[in-house]
Amino acid sequence: MDGLGTKLHYSNMGRIPTYALYGEAGSERHHDWLHWETIQARSSLHGYRIAPHRHEHLFQVLHLAGGAGRASVDGATFELGPGSVVVVPALTVHGFTFSPDVAGVVVTLLERDLGTTGVMPPGAGVVQEDTAGIADALARLIGEADDPGSRHDLAMRAHVTLLLLALQRASGRPAADTIGPDRSRRHAEAFRRLVEGQFRQTRRVADYAQQIGISHTHLNRVSRQVLGASALAVIERRVALEARRQLQFSTLSIKQIGAELGYEDPAYFTRFATRLLGMAPSAFRRKMRG
Repeated sequence: MDGLGTKLHYSNMGRIPTYALYGEAGSERHHDWLHWETIQARSSLHGYRIAPHRHEHLFQVLHLAGGAGRASVDGATFELGPGSVVVVPALTVHGFTFSPDVAGVVVTLLERDLGTTGVMPPGAGVVQEDTAGIADALARLIGEADDPGSRHDLAMRAHVTLLLLALQRASGRPAADTIGPDRSRRHAEAFRRLVEGQFRQTRRVADYAQQIGISHTHLNRVSRQVLGASALAVIERRVALEARRQLQFSTLSIKQIGAELGYEDPAYFTRFATRLLGMAPSAFRRKMRG
């Protein structure tokens, strides 16, 4: 990512792209806690205009400290001034235009990590008033990420929790009051949550469709429309992500990794992993560890 103001910590509806992070379609980069960068650093690379897009697994908070901008959030447009905060949950279509003197930060979290805080994440929205508490919570979170102290994991969870509380407590009328997820996006979100919890047990699209209460064909249509890939590709992508993690960070054998992911036939798992990783699992492990 950009050298200026960037911190990496740990690891399609129509033509709207679904990105892992701005401009990174299908990224394999892991964001195991948070990513942050200045609005200036990112937007200046694109002429201060970020085209409408969405993120499949990421929750973002943008705080504008200076300059001006305009945000498009699920089709609604909002003028941004100093102090404005934009909340962008996963799958929310969003885009921005900024003035060249823009200042502020964008913090990106894995949406699944928010579930461990006990605080319900807010919906898509723009907060214009009384945002000092949010700015302070963002600064403290970034500070802990940049300069880890003792009991760092505990501190990070605490700071994420305080950020969510600050977002909830902020006064003003969030855009979430007027922006409701359509049925297709609700189905896509339900599918994504089910895949996250069950990808080791089943890769049958029909199993997920039945749990959501829609047909196999409709789930495929929703998945292609909102997530930019077939339902099977979404499931396989999640399995491949776990395979990459296990190959890179665990000491399990390739056979054990395959069994853990539900592949009892080692040869079949090797063929599957080779297709998705672009190389044999053993070669991938050597490359990552090298």
